[in-house]
Amino acid sequence: MAIDEIKPKNRRIMGPAEDEDKKWPLWLKSLLTEQFFVHCKVHADSHKSECNMYCLDCMNGGLCSLCLAHHKDHRAIQIRRSSYHDVIRVNEIQKFLDISGVQTYVINSARVVFLNERPQPRPGKGVTNTCEVCERSLLDSFRFCSLGCKIVGTSKNFQKKRRYQTATVSDSEDSYSSSSHGKLKKSKENFVHYKIQSFRPSTPPQTLATIRSAKRRKGIPHRAPFGGLIIEF
Repeated sequence: MAIDEIKPKNRRIMGPAEDEDKKWPLWLKSLLTEQFFVHCKVHADSHKSECNMYCLDCMNGGLCSLCLAHHKDHRAIQIRRSSYHDVIRVNEIQKFLDISGVQTYVINSARVVFLNERPQPRPGKGVTNTCEVCERSLLDSFRFCSLGCKIVGTSKNFQKKRRYQTATVSDSEDSYSSSSHGKLKKSKENFVHYKIQSFRPSTPPQTLATIRSAKRRKGIPHRAPFGGLIIEF
């Protein structure tokens, strides 16, 4: 009786990149890279052709209000703007995505989250918490300033930036070098000034004659009262 060899089933081993892709919904990265608030190519002649909608099921770019007629039964969300940055209301996005750790903002009486990062040149004074990716100032209970920063900050290969710490160290080194250079320059100037003064002849001591001449004042000239008068006979 022949015994068939039992072969194990081929199992696909997923790499780190595939794990990251499975971690987030397929539409998220497409949403974050999409350009909104442009005119719709299909309904360019309409005054409602601004693309501020997105279909999570089709993932075919920004949609205008007229395009929604073809996406009636789909999951569509509306993108809004705040200070030239794209935002989305919390009550819309939290139905489809976990936004924990992302700071929310109240704009026009509605709580929203930003789609992408908004880096700051430097955090303000007294700031104790910043975004782990772009280092924007945050409240203490949050880790990220936007959905895009959460994707980057929660990936396995992410290393937290220390830009401002490095900048502070370099600034302190520059200030130290500049102060040292200033002190050296000042000491050189003092030394040169001392040498110049040492080569100048000393002022001779005052004598009795010089003191008397210094105290002597020139009198005010007076004219004769009738010096210019001519008498004719």
